[in-house]
Amino acid sequence: MRQKKLFLPIIIIFVLVLLDQALKIWIKTSYEIGSGVEIFSWFQLRFVENNGAAFGMQIAADGGFDWGKLLLSLFRVVMIGLLGYYMYRLSRREKPAPKGVIIALSMIMAGAIGNLIDSMFYGMIFSESTFSTVAHWGDGYSGFMMGRVVDMLYFPLFKWESVPEWLSFLVDNENYFFGAIFNLADAYISVAVVYLLLFQYKFFDK
Repeated sequence: MRQKKLFLPIIIIFVLVLLDQALKIWIKTSYEIGSGVEIFSWFQLRFVENNGAAFGMQIAADGGFDWGKLLLSLFRVVMIGLLGYYMYRLSRREKPAPKGVIIALSMIMAGAIGNLIDSMFYGMIFSESTFSTVAHWGDGYSGFMMGRVVDMLYFPLFKWESVPEWLSFLVDNENYFFGAIFNLADAYISVAVVYLLLFQYKFFDK
């Protein structure tokens, strides 16, 4: 019975991580940094990379070791371990957790694993991505845990002529809303967290 409870989250995590990685690898090996393709006027795939340094601690940009990046990667490992343990504990409960909670936690786990894979391995298995060169397999640009996270989902929904200062974080440098570029793993986490806060808060109160 316990194995059956774990079957659903394992399948969800596997499928979501597979989709996340397939899109990232296709983008990284098909486009130069900053380039992409317009799907609709309000939705584009635009390739950027995120160093992901914790608290902005990008130390020694001239080639020194980036301790902030390493700390963030290790933090992801710890959080994935804690979340996995929590989901295992939920599977041992006699009264099953709501399916929505299990699905949302699986999405968060998949998102964390997806971005961790980038950090752990992309620097070792891909060449450098530049504004004039498409990356390829081999000739890694950094070591273990030091890879960059691939982002590509861009939604320039509409352009503001004048942006209030307190909303400036929602626009890009061309005043397009929504200005952030993110990936599927980020979307998994964001959607799941919002869902849990809005619809499953009573479960966590208990």
